[in-house]
Amino acid sequence: MQGDLLSLLNEQRSGFSLARPFYADPEVFAEDLRAIWQREWIFAASIAEFPKTGSYVTLQLGAYPVVVVRGADGVIRAFHNVCRHRGQRICSKPSGQAAKLVCPYHQWTYDPDGRLLWARDMGTDFDASKHGMKPVHCTQAAGMVFVCLAEEAPDFAAVQAEADRYAAPHGMADLKVAFQSRIVEEGNWKLVLENNRECYHCAGSHPSLCRTFSDDPDLVGADDSLSSPAGAAHVNRCEEAGLPSRYVIAPNDQWRLVRIPFVGEGVSYTMDGAAAAPRLPGMPFANAGSLLFFHYPNTWNHFLSDHVLNFRVLPISATQTEVVTTWLVHKDAVEGRDYDLKRLTEVWLATNDEDRRVVEENQIGVSSPAYEPGPYSAKQESGVIQFVDWYVRAMIAAQAPGGARLAAE
Repeated sequence: MQGDLLSLLNEQRSGFSLARPFYADPEVFAEDLRAIWQREWIFAASIAEFPKTGSYVTLQLGAYPVVVVRGADGVIRAFHNVCRHRGQRICSKPSGQAAKLVCPYHQWTYDPDGRLLWARDMGTDFDASKHGMKPVHCTQAAGMVFVCLAEEAPDFAAVQAEADRYAAPHGMADLKVAFQSRIVEEGNWKLVLENNRECYHCAGSHPSLCRTFSDDPDLVGADDSLSSPAGAAHVNRCEEAGLPSRYVIAPNDQWRLVRIPFVGEGVSYTMDGAAAAPRLPGMPFANAGSLLFFHYPNTWNHFLSDHVLNFRVLPISATQTEVVTTWLVHKDAVEGRDYDLKRLTEVWLATNDEDRRVVEENQIGVSSPAYEPGPYSAKQESGVIQFVDWYVRAMIAAQAPGGARLAAE
């Protein structure tokens, strides 16, 4: 498959959608996992999902189950979610809290820092120190936890520095989870990302979102937002107030940060545009718009003056993708008094479901033998062109010998 895949990649025309195998072929999907998902930094969870010692979140990256857990020392670490005895998965729930991580098969017991604490009847020559959980690279940026399965993780310093700087006014360490949704879209993960990277479809698909989110392509595509008069004015106003807002993007286009305005007088993603929760203490004013942060291959995010939205995309199969959305509010905000959960979540719950239907219909179409790659709109779909070009470059680079070595195998 490698030779055929390389030919497909080299034949890909910039500005056009991908060929059918990239969206539907299980062998291409397997190569996606090897070349990208098991090589790049992957968003796992918000730090707000780890409020206590033993708080954990699990995720599945291809064949690799991973658990991310907070230790007694406050450090958030990641491990292969596999018992060192006979390989049982240790934590099976999507998230939870446990003082110790106990394998359900034979009760081998691990500290949240990965050390093996107890294993019954293993003999006097058994060395528990050699049977701790296998670590996975783990780091944080913008209050978000990222993991990497590669033996040598890519450099993360640049995105970490910029994301931390841009997100700092939102006080990520002082937020809590207000709500989390989890849906499965019957579509390839790249269709999910492509759909997110443009708003060409928004007016016809997202009536609730478009009340406050602008579909101006100069704001939401690959543009620096300054070509939009509203975008330029908003960036300048926010920068003057001490909010990092100017467009910044990685040299290889893998991540980007920019703050954009809402429509009209809107200050949040609500049906009337008014705030959904109390303003975050570090934000100088309510109408700060939304700080947009994406990091390929699996996350886009919105940092508002009153709450934060994290989105996590994980591939399940060539034609199935999980999307988890997490709403974060200030830790002192009380549901029912300071915010109404329906009001906080209804716009993006509706938008996610609308996007699910779009992606699923797209998958049906691209799976047809009659499908052939079509041209993107350079004006409306510049963000999609950017993503697809990044994907093709990343896949070509991974075809080189040793391009995607995994750790702890």
